[in-house]
Amino acid sequence: MKDNTILGPSDRPNLARWVPLSFQHVFAMFGATILVPLLTGLSPSTALFSAGTGTLIYILITGAKVPAFLGSSFAFIPALTSIGSAYGMPYALGGAFCAGIFYAIVALIIKFVGTGWLDRALPPVVIGSVIIVIGLNLAPTAMDSAMYNNGTYSLVYFSIALVTLAIAIIATIFFKGFFNTLSILIGLVGGYLFTLLMGFFFPSYHLIDFSIVRNSDWFGVPTFAIPKFSFVPILTFIIVSLATICEHLGDTLVTSKVVGRDFYKDPGLHRTLTGDGLATAWAALWGGPPNTTYGENIGVMAITKVYSVWVIGGAAVIAIILSFLHKFGAIIQTIPSPVMGGISMLLYGLIASSGLRTIVESGVDYKDKRNLTISSVILVIGIGGGMLQFKVGGNFEFSLGGVALATVVGILLNLIIPRTVDAGSKEN
Repeated sequence: MKDNTILGPSDRPNLARWVPLSFQHVFAMFGATILVPLLTGLSPSTALFSAGTGTLIYILITGAKVPAFLGSSFAFIPALTSIGSAYGMPYALGGAFCAGIFYAIVALIIKFVGTGWLDRALPPVVIGSVIIVIGLNLAPTAMDSAMYNNGTYSLVYFSIALVTLAIAIIATIFFKGFFNTLSILIGLVGGYLFTLLMGFFFPSYHLIDFSIVRNSDWFGVPTFAIPKFSFVPILTFIIVSLATICEHLGDTLVTSKVVGRDFYKDPGLHRTLTGDGLATAWAALWGGPPNTTYGENIGVMAITKVYSVWVIGGAAVIAIILSFLHKFGAIIQTIPSPVMGGISMLLYGLIASSGLRTIVESGVDYKDKRNLTISSVILVIGIGGGMLQFKVGGNFEFSLGGVALATVVGILLNLIIPRTVDAGSKEN
């Protein structure tokens, strides 16, 4: 197979290319990273700081071998809000810190037991189906941003999203060289300018509000907090972390497929999981939300073929700087929702397509009812919003749903359903 890689994980671009390539990743992660603290009452500036520093910790732990950006995790939102309202946010942060340490404990077990069991638990039929779920599970978010204004369908929004998407596609398919690697950034800038022009010629379609830029300070220190510890918050976050560990497995698989390297083996799943866990514990110490590897940034790499850890590290440094430069961060917050929706249509779809590629390249035979059954159940649970809930003491509920539940069920089905003798597939 032809290798179309432009920059590999260890390749360092020159400064003229480095900065815009890193900014491209900042734009991809920014909206989701600041949304989690906005929904949970934490500080967006601190979230940017902990995301940037957490990514650098991840790069250090993984030996600068895995190009992954870590941002605010949506999976912990229910735990942050419920524990925060009942016990206070410091106790929620204490639970998040312990969840990160739990990651490291699981990673230590993997280090000594090995990863051979993964080949049995996660064959291509499970891996590919889970990757498809990861991408398509994000699809409603992309389309909601692209089409709806506060829950009401907007043709203006959808038009902006389509223009943004068209610009990004043109840049991806037809641009050459350096500009091709900036296709996502070009799409964002093009969609932003198109929105400005619409607001200029049609004032009723004015979607960009610069008041947040005017009212923000040029420089400021992120708001920090000190976590506190109590049994129920700790237990709640550790149980939730079982789901996010499953998501970590899926994200690492997606990144491996996109980059074309087996990160389960080098640097090893125990190191990627440790990096993720320590980044989460670090974020909690400073008052930021738990971190997770970001599918948006995986999508950027899939489009641009730029897998450089140096570029990811540059994005982390920029995020840290933005956490102190509030004025510039406010400018990024003015990016209209339909512009992000248009870009997300491409990014999230590429993740799902990576799952299809995994299944095709592995020669999974869907004439075998075993493979067909496993994929079918994973897709329906993951995309349909399957949810497992139960009480965790008092009035607190633990929820396992979406990608995490689909992954767990897929693994169990693969272990339980007997393999057929005449399956005829290359690998089940």
